[in-house]
Amino acid sequence: MVVNKQTALHYPWGAGCEGWILSQAADLMVIQERMPPNSTERRHYHSKARQFFYVLSGELTMEVEGIVSRAPSQSGIEIPPLAQHQARNESHADVHFLVISSPSTRGDRTDAD
Repeated sequence: MVVNKQTALHYPWGAGCEGWILSQAADLMVIQERMPPNSTERRHYHSKARQFFYVLSGELTMEVEGIVSRAPSQSGIEIPPLAQHQARNESHADVHFLVISSPSTRGDRTDAD
């Protein structure tokens, strides 16, 4: 079955951010997300899940264990389990990206703040 933003389960999060669940299973989750300018998620970590954030358009700022990196369009960053991290959009345009998690992050998130 073909899945896209129009057919995927949509949910709002944060201040104006949104996500679309493209694939959801116990061993893998794939979400497409959009963050508007100057938005941020809460710093957190996952006990089991390894994540890969792949930027489709815009620029994603990611802080991992206090180290800040900027991932431009067509690049990504991997987050290992237990690493405290925070995605931010510090730019003046929307950032669109994929979040690939293995296993799923459902029930595996602890806020660090």
